[in-house]
Amino acid sequence: MYKRTVVALDGSPVAEVIIPFILEIAGPLDMEVVLVRVNRPIPPEVIEGSRHVMVEDPEASRVAAEEYLASVAVELRSKGVRVRTQVRRGLPAEEIVLAAREIGADLIAMTTHGRSGFGRLLFGSVAEAVLRESRLPVFLMRMTEAQVAARATQVAVR
Repeated sequence: MYKRTVVALDGSPVAEVIIPFILEIAGPLDMEVVLVRVNRPIPPEVIEGSRHVMVEDPEASRVAAEEYLASVAVELRSKGVRVRTQVRRGLPAEEIVLAAREIGADLIAMTTHGRSGFGRLLFGSVAEAVLRESRLPVFLMRMTEAQVAARATQVAVR
């Protein structure tokens, strides 16, 4: 069955909705979880009317991503799940599929942000691209920001 899964996270609450599902299946299946975060290169930005150019600091982005994944890994480890983390740089869909291939994963699990129409056209869909490019099974959980906010409100009320 599934022994190693890549869980793609982008740092958003929407992406983290997949974590409870992973907690439910990882223990009984003795599954190793590899948390992957992909930092997309940001081209230099020139500020109009100025001589300043804003340039991304890839090292700072990598460190921030590693710290983020480490905090998520602590939660999973506290529940007895074997976890590794991996920060990659490049186009998210390509890097997620490549990471899964390189580590010998059986499954890719991720949340789709549930965009449709113009939003999907404008921002694209990493989840859709992963589904298209991967030869592995891909588990997608659809969740919108509104649904995440509604869940948080319900938890706060309890």
